[in-house]
Amino acid sequence: MSLCRVQHFSVSLDGFATGEGLSREEPFGHAGERLHEWMLATRWWRQSTGEPGGSGGIDDAFLRLFEPGIGAEIMGAGKFGPPGWQEDPDWKGWWGPNPPFHTPVFVLTHRPRAPVEMEGRTTFHFLDVPPAEALAAARAAASGQDVRVGGGATIIRDFLAAGLVDHMHVAVVPILLGRGVRLWDGLEGIEKEYAVESVSSPSGVTHMTFTRKDP
Repeated sequence: MSLCRVQHFSVSLDGFATGEGLSREEPFGHAGERLHEWMLATRWWRQSTGEPGGSGGIDDAFLRLFEPGIGAEIMGAGKFGPPGWQEDPDWKGWWGPNPPFHTPVFVLTHRPRAPVEMEGRTTFHFLDVPPAEALAAARAAASGQDVRVGGGATIIRDFLAAGLVDHMHVAVVPILLGRGVRLWDGLEGIEKEYAVESVSSPSGVTHMTFTRKDP
């Protein structure tokens, strides 16, 4: 069976994956881009945006795992758009006409709507179902490849609590946010279910991987 994966999900030292005050202008609230500056400096990111240069090494290597082997994505309503996007029938996500996913994407929302087909093989499907049902739908669309749970923190937390995540990469960024949405709340002892490894980058980020232990 294909794996359910979380990839390069950034959290602060105090465990926040986004800040307060999310809006169209500030997708991560008061956190701004601070959680993702390590990504923006890499060669992989700059190549994807048509810019020269960028760093190699550990940060770049992790980011290059974004696309290979992924056949579908699951995300929460808060990743797809700012608060209130459900009231805007023209909202199609943050990413412009050609989103970076290039797979079916399943958006979990209490206000489903008709699928939205974008350029580059991305189609957004909107579901109001529990995590296990969403994963089954994504696996059916992934043609045997893995399913990525892309966030935000609430959705990843729900999938972890349901025992559905097989492999997870968390990037711990050396900043303190103090407020926002935390990843680890309610998941005490989750590390017992996984083999946990970590490696530090010269950027100051600590990359942690969680691989589900064999039963």
